[in-house]
Parts: sequence; structure tokens; C-alpha cells
Amino acid sequence: MEWQPDEQGLQQVLQLLKDSQSPDTATQRAVQEKLEQLNQFPDFNNYLIFVLTSLKSEDEPTRSLSGLILKNNVKAHYQNFPTNVADFIKRECLNNIGDPSPLIRATIGILITTIASKGELQTWPELLPQLCNLLNSEDYNTCEGSFGALQKICEDSSELLDSDALNRPLNIMIPKFLQFFKHCSPKIRSHAIACVNQFIIGRAQALMDNIDTFIESLFALAGDEDSEVRKNVCRALVMLLEVRIDRLIPHMHSIIQYMLQRTQDPDENVALEACEFWLTLAEQPICKEALSGHLVQLIPILVNGMKYSEIDIILLKGDVEEDEAVPDSEQDIKPRFHKSRTVTLQHEGGEGEEGEDIDEDEDDDDDTLSDWNLRKCSAAALDVLANVFREELLPHLLPLLKGLLFHPDWVIKESGILVLGAIAEGCMQGMVPYLPELIPHLIQCLCDKKALVRSIACWTLSRYAHWVVSQPPDAHLKPLMTELLKRILDGNKRVQEAACSAFATLEEEACTELVPYLSFILDTLVFAFGKYQHKNLLILYDAIGTLADSVGHHLNQPEYIQKLMPPLIAKWNELKDEDKDLFPLLECLSSVATALQSGFLPYCEPVYQRCVTLVQKTLAQAMMYSQQPDQYEAPDKDFMIVALDLLSGLAEGLGGHVDTLVARSNIMTLLFQCMQDTMPEVRQSSFALLGDLTKACFPHVKPCIAEFMPILGTNLNPEFISVCNNATWAIGEICMQMGVEMQPYIAMVLSQLVEIINRPNTPKTLLENTAITIGRLGYVCPQEVAPMLPQFIRPWCTSLRNIRDNEEKDSAFRGICMMIGVNPGGVVQDFIFFCDAVASWVNPKDDLRDMFYKILHGFKEQVGEENWQQFSEQFPPLLKERLAACYGV
Repeated sequence: MEWQPDEQGLQQVLQLLKDSQSPDTATQRAVQEKLEQLNQFPDFNNYLIFVLTSLKSEDEPTRSLSGLILKNNVKAHYQNFPTNVADFIKRECLNNIGDPSPLIRATIGILITTIASKGELQTWPELLPQLCNLLNSEDYNTCEGSFGALQKICEDSSELLDSDALNRPLNIMIPKFLQFFKHCSPKIRSHAIACVNQFIIGRAQALMDNIDTFIESLFALAGDEDSEVRKNVCRALVMLLEVRIDRLIPHMHSIIQYMLQRTQDPDENVALEACEFWLTLAEQPICKEALSGHLVQLIPILVNGMKYSEIDIILLKGDVEEDEAVPDSEQDIKPRFHKSRTVTLQHEGGEGEEGEDIDEDEDDDDDTLSDWNLRKCSAAALDVLANVFREELLPHLLPLLKGLLFHPDWVIKESGILVLGAIAEGCMQGMVPYLPELIPHLIQCLCDKKALVRSIACWTLSRYAHWVVSQPPDAHLKPLMTELLKRILDGNKRVQEAACSAFATLEEEACTELVPYLSFILDTLVFAFGKYQHKNLLILYDAIGTLADSVGHHLNQPEYIQKLMPPLIAKWNELKDEDKDLFPLLECLSSVATALQSGFLPYCEPVYQRCVTLVQKTLAQAMMYSQQPDQYEAPDKDFMIVALDLLSGLAEGLGGHVDTLVARSNIMTLLFQCMQDTMPEVRQSSFALLGDLTKACFPHVKPCIAEFMPILGTNLNPEFISVCNNATWAIGEICMQMGVEMQPYIAMVLSQLVEIINRPNTPKTLLENTAITIGRLGYVCPQEVAPMLPQFIRPWCTSLRNIRDNEEKDSAFRGICMMIGVNPGGVVQDFIFFCDAVASWVNPKDDLRDMFYKILHGFKEQVGEENWQQFSEQFPPLLKERLAACYGV
């Protein structure tokens, strides 16, 4: 006997569904309680499916809601449904997939795919065959409903469908979907393409076997009048470009022509999908060859797509000029991620280089529309194409730019400024002749009456900051800085944000060029403190931290400290230990402490204590969570990471002054725990701190070395680049303090370091730190390390030739010289590399120069004049000159 609802029960369920549509919170709470009660009855779910599929007397929103509550129940406890209930639900779904209402069909489709994704594709073997069968129905609703459900299943379970687990249903499904590309209903055509599209990126075998039919069918739909179909065709072609470009190349000319048209589609969703094509094509090796002839058409289309749409301007409140007094809503504030400390070395011809894994934060010039849109996609495409074509882009762009940048309509002028910013990286060389004229014009745009023009001008100017700084400061740096500082105090929050970010970029480029203006800069930044709402305060911290990084010890003047520290400390006292706003503030203070050095002393104690507390609290919470995960929440370890990094900043800035603080705290015990944390970023930051404490106050570290060294050894794993890098650096610092006492620990670390320095594709930073540490180990224990010389001397020399003269390089080269003294045969095979590394020194200290001199002359005497002549013939001319000039060989 088929299940039938009880009238009284049905009324209860209907009342519940009515109540749950009420906006009143008390009613909502009652609904939740009632739901939990009803879920005790196994056949409650039968009532829900009954309302969804059979109770046609109810209105559609109520029926749909019933299905969505059922979907949540399936998600939460499907495994506890009695078999007869589960079977009833499945049967009802399949029998009603052709409901005349699109909303009910879609709800049933969601329900089917939710059951399917609960591992039920395996235990519901009739599902796929039945849905595929229903596609043949004469009834449009049944066909559309089944396709809707299939599309959701393909989206949710694409990998499972392409596996042996289900006996490879795609072999039947994909050819079947392809037949529907020609269906008379646009909705069905659109479903069919969307289903097949799910299998492109995973290269499903069944699709690869039918790839040519698929591509022909897509071409046949190129001119479809339905925008959803056009969108799916574009999406398919973009993915095929990544996965099967070989199949598209024969048709590339006509595909490009098609995409040029679609990028101008009246439907913005289609245009956006098509615009992705240019972004993807730019990453393909054939890009230049394929696009060269089409730039003349493509560039104006992309530039045209970079204007704000009318809806953007409404959403961005483009007509609101002053909003600085309006508090931010919390959901506007994106979560911040702290980037843990990585120890790097200074390079020739430039400041310390960033690690290789820096994330590009390109065109994020209009954050609040963080949804990807045509403007952003067009700008990103122009940016990557500028990097591919470089100067060749400019003949197509410059004539357009003139008209845009001086246009009376602000929307068009704004898009021109965005274009100029987007090409900055790729076309910099070609733009240089125009910059002396353009930069003053852009600086003038900083005063435009439209906030959106002022904010984009900030961003674009920051993209040319490198050039501005390379000119005499009075030419552009001073006027730019003056105007940007005014914009930091703009009445519009978006402009404040753009100006603050741009100023941080300018600080990084200008570094000590800013020193003469420090007083003026600090006055502005401190004034902004009192003016900013929540979101921009977080960016202001970053601008202050970057300023400290850029000017370094020049900040350590009583006048500057007096301006800067009171507002920072006031914020510090205001924030609770649980407040995430501590992250950017701690990062900022870390930079300030490192820059101020002894100037930070008056503030160090409370800051130090709080960091230790944050680490201790986080560790305690992690411990409780691991013991009773149902009782406690997992801690946010970022608090601990940021605190460790600030402690590093204090140790680096205060040096020996940190001694008393360390003595009075349990930081070494905490560090021992942090170094063994499961989270790589925690270990990364704890090794950085260990190295900094080793330099600042080794007597406190020394008693722990026997416990710490084995942990350092196990972390020399290049799978975690930054952890490995910091552990390596810390070992080098420890070894310089330990001297000969390092001897028992050499075996724990040496073989791993030698392996890392010989690994292909190891990032430069890690190679350099590894080389320094191997050299330092050899410096303190040459007898133990020298036998390994032939295994590392070549990569050792090549990785250190580009490092600036400094203490670390000095100690490492002394180590190499001492090891060569112990094992001269170890370098014979690679002596030319040693010569090259020696020549990379600009002014070594006298005693190190003597060491080099002895080794070079010793080698020359050993092989004899004639062999030396032959040997030195292989030297590049520059190397020959330097060795002759400095060492007379």
C-alpha cells in the first residue's frame, strides 16, 4: 500500500512552512525548534516530499520551500532515513521531474542531486538511465526537468561519472547530450552544452573520443539567438583552449573572429565569458602568432569594455562624493591573511628581493565589485596582452588613449586612466617617452571632482611609481607625494583606500628618497588615524608599516617617534586579544620596531608581554581542542603567527636590549612547542624567531640547542619551501654562535642541506640560504664538512655569486676557504666556479682577500704555468680582468 499523509499531520507541516516565511525572529526560532521535534518522526520527510510533488493546491513558493527543507534533511541525516522513506522520496522525485512549474522542477532537480551526492549514485543505479530516458519524452517539461537534474549531477559528480565505479556511464551520456545541441528549445540546447562542459577540464575519455563532433556542434551553434546558449558556447571554447588547443588551431582564425564579436555581445554575461578567451589565449605559447593580425580589432574592443557600466556606477554610489563619516558595514571588510616572515638576502643592484611566491594583486582597483565583471576581465586581458606583445601594442593604443584621457565625460576619462594603468607593466619601455607629459596630467586627475576618477588615478600612478622615483625628485616625486597625501585625507572612503594603497607602493619604490619629507608624511598618516572608518584603518596600518620598512633607521628620531607611537599604542590598548584587527596592527608594529631599533625601547615591554600571551593562549586553546574537539573550538593560529613575527621584529630591532624581556618570560618553552606545530606557517615563523633570538641573546637559546637541533633537522624538507628556508637560516645563525660546539649536530643537518642545494627548480632564496648555512657549518667544523665539498661546490658557487657583500656572505666564504684548506682535491673539478664566485666580491675584508689570494696562487703553482694558461683561457673576459686586477693571476 502506497504511503498516504494523515490530514492532521499535513496541516501541522503546512503551518510550519507558512511560519517559516515570516520575517519575525521569534517565529523563526520556534520554527527551528518545531523542525527538530518533527525530525524525530521518520515519515516527516514523506510529508515534505508529498507537499513538494503532490499537493498542487498549495502555492509554488511553499511547495518549493518544503523541498528545500527536505534537501537540508537529506544533507544532514540521509543515512538514518528508513529504506521505505528513502525509496518513496526517490520514486516521487523521478515521477514528478516533469512538473509544469519551472520552480518545482528545479527544486526536485536539486533534491535529486543532493541524494546522488550523498554517495547514492552507486546505490541508485536506475537514476541515470531513467533521467537519460526521460530526455526522449515528447513533453517539454519532462525533458527540461530531467536535463536540469542531469546538469546538476554533472556539476556535482563529474569525476565520479568518469570513473569505473559506475561502469562509465559517460560513454552513453555524452553522445546523447551531443544530439540535443540541435534541439528546438534554447533552454534544452543550453542544458546540453552545460552538461558536456563539465567534462572538458577533467579531459573525460568519453568526451575526448567525441571531441571533433563536440567542436563541430559548437560551431553550428555559433550564431544562436539565445544568450544563455551563446554564453555556454563561449565557455566551452575557453576551456578547450586550455585543454585541447591542438583541435582548435586549424580553426583559430574564425574562432578569434567569433570571439571578437561575442566580446561585444549586448548581453554582458556573454561578453564576459568571451572576454575570458583573451585572458586564456595570452597564456598559450601560440598567442603572439595567433593574435598579431587581430590586435587592430581587439584592442579597441577591450578598451571599450573597461568603462564602468551604468549598473556599476549605481552600485559604487558613483554620485556620492563624501562618505567618510559613514561607518563601514562589517561584511565589506575582506578577511586578511598574514604573510609569515621569510628570511631573504640582499642582492646586487637592488634592495632585498621578495620571495618568488609573491601573489600578484593586479587590477583590484574597484574592490566592492569584487564580483568578476567585464571591466575587470577586459583590464586583466589588456594587462596580460601587454606583457606578451610589449611595445607592439602601443600603435593600436596610443591613438585611442589621447581621446580617452582628455574626454569631457568622466566615465570615458576614467576608463582611459585604467587603460594606462593596465599596460604599465608590459609596455613600460615604450611608454617612457610619453610619461613626462602623462604623469603631470594624472597628478592633476587626483583632484578631479569625481571620486571614481580620483581613485583610479591613484592606482594608475602607483603602477608608474618606479619611473617616477627614477627621475629627479622635484620633477614628479614631490608633486605626486604631495597630492597623494592630500588624497589620503580625501572625503571619500574609496579614494582614501586607493590613495593609501598607492602610497604604500610609492614608499616601496622610493625608500630613503622619502626621508626629507618624513615629518610631512607622518603628520598626514597620523591625522588619517583619527579620520578613517574601520576598513581603511587596516590599509593605513599597512602604509605605516611599509613606510618603516622603506626608511628604516631614519625613522628613529624623537620628533617622528612622538608623532607616530601614541596613536599606534592607543589602538593597541583598545583592541582585545580576540580581535582580528590585531593582525595588521601587529604587522605594522613589527616593521616599526625593526626600523626604530633602540627608539622602540620605551614601548617594548607591554608589546613583548602581549605577544607572549597571544602565543600562550593559542597553544593552550589548540591543546584543549585536540583533546576535546566537541567541547572546544579550533584556535585561529594566525594570532600566534603574527605574534611570533612581531617578537622577531623586536629581537631584530632591539638586539641585545631584548635580553631582559626574554629572561623574564617562558618564550623558549613556547618556541619549543611552536617549532613542532602541525601548521607549516607556525613553524616558519618560529624558526625566524629562533634565528633572531640567536643573534640577539644567544645565552638564553644555548641551553635548548640539544632539543632544538633535531627539530630543525626534520624541517629541512623542501616540500615546505618557507619552513625549510627559515630552518636553514636559523641553523646558520646558531652555528656562528656555537663555534666548534656545533660538531655533534653536523650529521643531523648536513646531508639534507647538500641534497637541497642540488635539487632542480629550488627557489633562489632557499638556494642562497642553504649555501650560506653550508659555508657556516664548514667555517666552524671544517674537518666534518670538507669531505662533502665535491658534492656541493658547484651549486654553492653559482647560488652565491649574485649576493651583495655582507656578513653572511663573508662567513660563508671563510668557511669554503677553510674547507678547501682541509680538502683541496674537492674543488679541482669545479675550480672555474670558485674563481667566478671569488670575483663576485666587490671589497672583501683584507684577511678574506688573503685567503682567496693564497688559494688562487696555490692552485696556479700546483698545476704549473702552462696548464694555468690553458685553464684561464676558458674564463669569460670580465672574469679574467677582475682576477688579474684583484689577485694578480
